[in-house]
Amino acid sequence: MVQRPPSAAVLVLHGGRETGTEPPPPGLLNLPGTRMRPFVRALGRAATGAGSGVLVRQVRYGHRGWNGDRADPFHDAVAALDALRDEAGDGLPVVLLGHSMGARAALRAAGHPLVRGVVGLAPWCPPGDPVTQLADRDVVLVHSNRDRLTSPQASQSLTARARRAGARTCMITVRGGDHAMIRRAPAWHRVTTALVLGLLGSGSLPAPVGAALALPATAEATEGTLDLDLDLGAGAGPAGRPPTAVPPRR
Repeated sequence: MVQRPPSAAVLVLHGGRETGTEPPPPGLLNLPGTRMRPFVRALGRAATGAGSGVLVRQVRYGHRGWNGDRADPFHDAVAALDALRDEAGDGLPVVLLGHSMGARAALRAAGHPLVRGVVGLAPWCPPGDPVTQLADRDVVLVHSNRDRLTSPQASQSLTARARRAGARTCMITVRGGDHAMIRRAPAWHRVTTALVLGLLGSGSLPAPVGAALALPATAEATEGTLDLDLDLGAGAGPAGRPPTAVPPRR
């Protein structure tokens, strides 16, 4: 049987450390990589069930840390995008899905021609990081209000800075979650899958997210900030209000 080429792709970037020039440990010993496996499985199941032909691939790091101006995982992300372009062509739409340090790398690499959007989970967003590369991209950051390792306030600030630079942005707050995304894990998995496939046009994007992405560049950061439970109804359990949806994005 001839396998059809992918219609879109997701590149997954796990977290890491501020510094660390040694390579990540192999297999399950790489805890940040292991943490993303449920997201990879959820995306794979959803993409297969929808018959969408979405390729889900994880980025391999040469070093465990960001390492200051070296920004090692950013270069790994760009190399993975270049390899994907060589494999599938220039027209393949890609969403970058990153956690913590991986989200920082995804945001930095979003200027690559293949990238259509970024979904950042508990992202590391230093205030001096650039945002001009995010112009004409969709950027959704998902952050727990109880995160003690990375700052939800910094994520909210980045959405406003990026919007002024020409990006379409939104932030989603997960009440009662944590940086490792263990608390309320099913809610993290569900909303992430909906966001990624929605941004790729392979699923329906929740309507409140679509409205936030359509805000003008002058909008305040709070205007583009949603509450996972109150605004999306995700993770609220069987009795929770299901999210409304907008047509798939193209």
